[in-house]
Amino acid sequence: MRRAFFVVHSLSQAKAAVAAAAERNLAVTLLSAPGAAAFAGAGWFAALIRAARESQRHVEIAGILDCGPRADLVQAAFREKLTQVVFTGDARQVRPLRDIARQWQAEILRRRPRACDLRHAADPAAVCAVWLDNGADLKKRRPRAIQRPAARSKKRKGR
Repeated sequence: MRRAFFVVHSLSQAKAAVAAAAERNLAVTLLSAPGAAAFAGAGWFAALIRAARESQRHVEIAGILDCGPRADLVQAAFREKLTQVVFTGDARQVRPLRDIARQWQAEILRRRPRACDLRHAADPAAVCAVWLDNGADLKKRRPRAIQRPAARSKKRKGR
């Protein structure tokens, strides 16, 4: 099933995104604002996702909470039963966080997926409809949890 991605900042925006996706028979992923775990909290975002699911029970809805560079907020998101988070912190923290994520059957994304941001939308429903109708960047599967490392251009000498 194709999936639409929306950055939401409120419950009304989340419901508008889910309704627009439902009209087009699409799955939807609701993405938090950058670093939202720090100022809104994992509990708020988990409640927003639950409420969006209640508004349209037949639509497949996923949520991605952006935890920025804070590993503690990644763990808080897992405790709230969120299964996808964005973590942009130190690469040395990713491996232990991935181990924790596996225990929670969750994923850690190292970068945000491309999405329609509803932050300044006066009419979120109209913005969602226009974005979806104008060939939105729809993905056929969820974003990869582990990004491939960049290839090294030079080999180290002497090793």
